[in-house]
Amino acid sequence: DVTGGWYDAGDHGKYVVNGGISLWTLLNLYEVRQLRRSALFADKTARTPEAGNSVSDLLDEARYELEFFLKMQAPESSRQRLPIGEKRNRAGLTFTEIDTSGMVHHKVGDERWTGIPMRPDKDPEKRLLFPPSTSATLNFAATTAQCARIWREIDPAFAATCLSAAKRAWAAAVRNPEVYAIADFTGSGGYGDRDVSDEFYWAAAELFVTTREPEYRRMATASPRFTSPIHDAPGWPSTATLGTIALALHPEAIGETEAIRLREEVAKAASRYVEESGQTGYHLPYMGRWAWGSTAVLLNRAMLIALAHDWTGDVKYRDGVVDVMDFILGRNPLDVSFVSGYGARPMGNPHHRFWAHSMDPSYPPPPPGVISGGPNENTSQDDVAKTLHGKCAPQTCWADDIRAHSLNEVAINWNAPLVWMA
Repeated sequence: DVTGGWYDAGDHGKYVVNGGISLWTLLNLYEVRQLRRSALFADKTARTPEAGNSVSDLLDEARYELEFFLKMQAPESSRQRLPIGEKRNRAGLTFTEIDTSGMVHHKVGDERWTGIPMRPDKDPEKRLLFPPSTSATLNFAATTAQCARIWREIDPAFAATCLSAAKRAWAAAVRNPEVYAIADFTGSGGYGDRDVSDEFYWAAAELFVTTREPEYRRMATASPRFTSPIHDAPGWPSTATLGTIALALHPEAIGETEAIRLREEVAKAASRYVEESGQTGYHLPYMGRWAWGSTAVLLNRAMLIALAHDWTGDVKYRDGVVDVMDFILGRNPLDVSFVSGYGARPMGNPHHRFWAHSMDPSYPPPPPGVISGGPNENTSQDDVAKTLHGKCAPQTCWADDIRAHSLNEVAINWNAPLVWMA
């Protein structure tokens, strides 16, 4: 039974890896808001089925994904034959029987891609539960550790379930550190990751903040990620910054001296982004190639800038955050808002199987608040993008078209930082 949880994007796949960073972002927002003593997302401020239960609506939504995560963990005494170490998606893989107790299944998805439009309850494809992976197991360990401390006084029984699951997942990942997902892209997203050192650091940091147990502190502080500069904002294949933020938010756990140092590292990265902004026409912390999901790259960088403002009070960081949100909501070369329902000319036709009104009027349009992946200068990835080849500057390589999956898809790991920033 792996029902529940969030569909990832425009498809019907559910992925622990991408769900992990999305879940972390919402839970981190709750922790940051608690430190600010903000009542945002108090019970009954959002239209959720759980409204009225005296729990933050943000936590109610996050719990829906957490409960799905818990179903994805392999039970005790589980054994599976899996490829170990770096492997390519090809014939001739060598399989080894291992103890997968406590590991977490990588994803559940369709056997083949479905067309658009497609209601999830009408999806004709066979659903496949994919084998566990180390990256999924560590995403799970990190977010269930977050769960354990956040729900400790809200729902002690649920918190205890999360902590037990997090510890089991950590032990399983340590036991099986090289079970990599094969990045198969047939019927569901791959989310393959052959470097999980960042996930080990992140999970150890979250477990230490929650438990204060020396083992997790040792693992977190022994990681090169603990002392290295922040090179980029977080993303699903690069999660080390999440661990740094968790430790920096909790000086009572890591110690004041280390927390200050980590906050300074965040501020250094934020300063670099602000400096980049001064070199671009729209004051954006984005000097590289505009790629798939560019709006989320901007939002995750803005999150670091916002944290730097919280910790330093420097107005340049506040201005940097405002510049990013202005771009997202319409101050851009296309003069459009990339968020449905907001702005004078909002996105309205995302690549999505259910929010498919533009293709079939019997289906609904997107609700307000959905963010498009945004401009993508690689104009070879879908038929709509190909019509723009050679005709668009990077920030204008975009189309509000349901068929444009490389330009106008939506995803939970893109919407989560929008929630955080908004």
